Amino acid sequence: MLLAASVIQSFAQQVVSGVAAGAIYASLALALVLIYRAMDVANFAQGEMAMFATFVAYTLITQFHLPYLLAFVLTILLAFAGGVIVERAVVRPFEGAPVLTLVIVTLALFSIVNGLAGLIWGYVFKTFDSPFPARSIQVAGVFVGIQDLGVIAVTLVVLAVVFSFFRYTRLGLAMRAAALYPESSRLLGVRTSRMLALGWGLAAAVGAVSGMMVAPIVFLDPNMMQPVLLFAFAAAVLGGIESPVGSVIGGVIVGVLLALVGTYLPGGQNLRIPFGLIVIVAVLLFRPAGLLGRREMKRV
Repeated sequence: MLLAASVIQSFAQQVVSGVAAGAIYASLALALVLIYRAMDVANFAQGEMAMFATFVAYTLITQFHLPYLLAFVLTILLAFAGGVIVERAVVRPFEGAPVLTLVIVTLALFSIVNGLAGLIWGYVFKTFDSPFPARSIQVAGVFVGIQDLGVIAVTLVVLAVVFSFFRYTRLGLAMRAAALYPESSRLLGVRTSRMLALGWGLAAAVGAVSGMMVAPIVFLDPNMMQPVLLFAFAAAVLGGIESPVGSVIGGVIVGVLLALVGTYLPGGQNLRIPFGLIVIVAVLLFRPAGLLGRREMKRV
């Protein structure tokens, strides 16, 4: 009886830890979904842009001695501006190009941002303090970190803001229309290129939040977001690459599965990255639209 209770408690502990990790994957997956909805292509540089924004926050806190909350808000605004600039300067010249060309552009952007961060801040690990206390609380024998609860709360707030923006604001509705029906939107006077720039800015801002949430858990360095990006892709594909809500659900599922794999399979910690790839391949094979994505109907 005691053994069974211990097994259940251990399992519940891993689920709680997985949900917290999944919230981080979900926030970056949400940024990936925003870019995909805007230009119908995955942004492979999303994680590196989030990492660069986190280094900006680190600089504001450590060198300019700004309070965390002020640095947090300024970083989000700077990330938004940076996303718009990147779209205008790097992506816009290739607007209308084949998907493969856009993929290559984002891969090049990945290398450029990573190298630039290493050039400015170096490749030495840095500590990024969390705004949440490090202590835990015990609920029914399961320890829940206050930092984990904070990350989950921030992710839910970001999701609520993004959902409300696209559902209830004219600008959000215009961005949705420009992404889904670009030709019709142009005829109605919507400047689709401007909407695309705003989409990149919004995705960069959401990615910055993800970077600032993950940095206290892993040490801050130019390569910190690369594993997170893989798991975020798995979350976005699983939930539905066009669904913001699906990306969050997918992030939680991926986080829990990775926690269980890392705990219960032999050598599980070394299987996390291969497992993330397996999730992507399995979803693309058996349910390409994801859990909440829309299936494309084609006439034969």
